[in-house]
Amino acid sequence: MPEPGAYAASGVDQEAGDDAVGALVASLKATRLDRPSLAVDLPGHYASVIRLDERTGLAMSTDTVGTKMVVAERLGRFDTIGIDCVAMNANDVVCVGAAPLAMLDFVLCAETDPETFAALGAGLARGAELAGLEITGGEVAQVGEIVNGYELGGTCVGTVPLDAIVRGDRIEPGDAVIGLPSSGLHSNGYTLARTALADLSLDDDRLGRPLGEVLLEPTEIYVRAALELMRSPVDVRGLAHITGGGLANLLRLGRHVGYEIDDPLPVPPVFELIRELGNVGAAEMDAVFNMGCGFCCMVAAGDESTALEVLRKHYPGARRVGRATDGAGSVVRS
Repeated sequence: MPEPGAYAASGVDQEAGDDAVGALVASLKATRLDRPSLAVDLPGHYASVIRLDERTGLAMSTDTVGTKMVVAERLGRFDTIGIDCVAMNANDVVCVGAAPLAMLDFVLCAETDPETFAALGAGLARGAELAGLEITGGEVAQVGEIVNGYELGGTCVGTVPLDAIVRGDRIEPGDAVIGLPSSGLHSNGYTLARTALADLSLDDDRLGRPLGEVLLEPTEIYVRAALELMRSPVDVRGLAHITGGGLANLLRLGRHVGYEIDDPLPVPPVFELIRELGNVGAAEMDAVFNMGCGFCCMVAAGDESTALEVLRKHYPGARRVGRATDGAGSVVRS
């Protein structure tokens, strides 16, 4: 990525963020308990798993909608952002092979407006339906000294048999990488996107509909497709939610293999608009955005056709985008 990089210049320093997370994790490792740890060792994976008993694991993930909320606030439209909140959490939980069961939401706000909260709730409810989970509670923090608007986050839990966790450690060179289309930006890279598009009105229709609608398009929820794939005869070896960091997220499943992406999914026009108006290099675009691919399934090469048959029932645009290689720890576009 170029230095300092458009994303860093817009206010988000990914390298500094990684360092901060590393420091936090290092502190957490100092935790001492009077019992053995319940955590399953899944370093860097999308969700954490703890052992409930000898057979069952509880998967957990937490995330927020980030600065996509700024777009919702500018439009005064809050009825879909809850879908994003559910998606960012449930899509992570399913990556370890877990079936999402429930979520808690968290609203951070300057003031509590019933109309806005009703709209947030409508989106959360729709997201819950799409993910097949229920929202059983949550928390509201009115902290006007900290925030000026709203922030929406959540925590999702699901269960998975301990012997069925999709770790990614069985991925081997030659395995197929199947990509599922994104609906757009999803919920990542909005600080850079808003900076790049700052001179455009949210009513600008050069993309075929108002820019505000394009930016607020809800994050796709891949849970039902992923669960059906895992219930099929297909040997599913890895599942990856493609968020901030783009296809480099594949390496969260382990660096014992690399990946060659030789037939990427089509790139939605909004990304080209961001690249052009923000003068963002191709490498940085790939490092920040999903670029049209929101989720990847790694399957045994011999199961590629069967996997596509299952996944195309949900996403007709699903296709093999690449393969695992012996280039450990690398993601190469060819």
